[in-house]
Amino acid sequence: MTATTTEQTTTYTPAAESLGAVLASGEQPPRPSAWSASVTFGWRALLKIKHVPEQLFDVTAFPIMMTLMFTYLFGGALAGSVTEYLQFLLPGIMVTSVVMITMYTGVGLNTDIEKGVFDRFRTLPIWRPAALVGAIFGDMLRYLLASTVILLVGLVLGFRPGGGLGGVLLGIALLIVFSFAFSWIWTMFGLLLRTEKSVMGVSMMVLFPLTFLSNVFVEPTTMPGWLRVFTEVNPITHLVAACRGLMQGTPDAGEITWVLVSAAVLVAVFGTMTMRLYNRK
Repeated sequence: MTATTTEQTTTYTPAAESLGAVLASGEQPPRPSAWSASVTFGWRALLKIKHVPEQLFDVTAFPIMMTLMFTYLFGGALAGSVTEYLQFLLPGIMVTSVVMITMYTGVGLNTDIEKGVFDRFRTLPIWRPAALVGAIFGDMLRYLLASTVILLVGLVLGFRPGGGLGGVLLGIALLIVFSFAFSWIWTMFGLLLRTEKSVMGVSMMVLFPLTFLSNVFVEPTTMPGWLRVFTEVNPITHLVAACRGLMQGTPDAGEITWVLVSAAVLVAVFGTMTMRLYNRK
C-alpha cells in the first residue's frame, strides 16, 4: 500500500498598504534638463581629478616646461633678448599647451568606454549627449588652469601684455572657446578607435604639425613659400594671431571672427559625427 502526500504551496500576495510603505511615495522626480545633466557630468570629471591629482601634471608642469624651454632656447637667437621674445612667444605657447591637452578628452572618453561606464550612462533617463558635453565641460577647467599657469610664469619672466588685464582675459576666453570646439575632434576619435594609445597616437600625429608649423615661434614671412601656404590656412595660426592681438592691445577683428566661425563649424561637424557614433556604439 502506497501513501501519497500532496504538497500544498501557499502564494503570498502583499497587501496594497504594504506595497505603499515600501515604494517611494509622492510624485516622480522630473527628468533633469540638458544643462543640469551636463553640469553633473562635468562635476564628475572634476571629482576624477580630485581622486587622481596626478592628472593635473599636464596642466601645470607641462606648460611651465614649455614656457621656460622655448623662451630660453629661442629668445637670444631669434630676438636677441629673452624678454623681448617673450612678448611675442607667450600667447603662442599658451595656445600650443592648451590645444595639446585637448587630446586627453578623447583619451579619457575611450578609457570610460573600455571600462563599460558609458554603457551605464546610456541607460539613464537623461539627455543623451550630456555625458560627452559634461566631460568637455570638466576639461575646460583644465584649459583655464593651464592658461593661468603660463600667464603667471610669463609675468615672472617679464611678460607685460599691452592689452592689460582685459585683453589677457579676452584672449584666454577665446582660447577656451576654440579648445572646447576642438575637443570634439578627439571625442570622435575616442569613440572610433579601440584603445587609448591609438587615440593618443593619432592626436599627436595631428597636433604636432598644427602647433609647430604655425606662427607660434616665428612670423610666417620668414618661412619658405610652400610652408607659408600651409601656415596661412592652419587654424592654429589664426588662433594665435587673434589671442596675440588681444593680449598686445591690437585686436584683429578678422582673426577673432575667423576663430569663432571655425569653432562653430568644428562643433557642428564633429559634434554631429560624435553623437552618431555614440548612438551606434
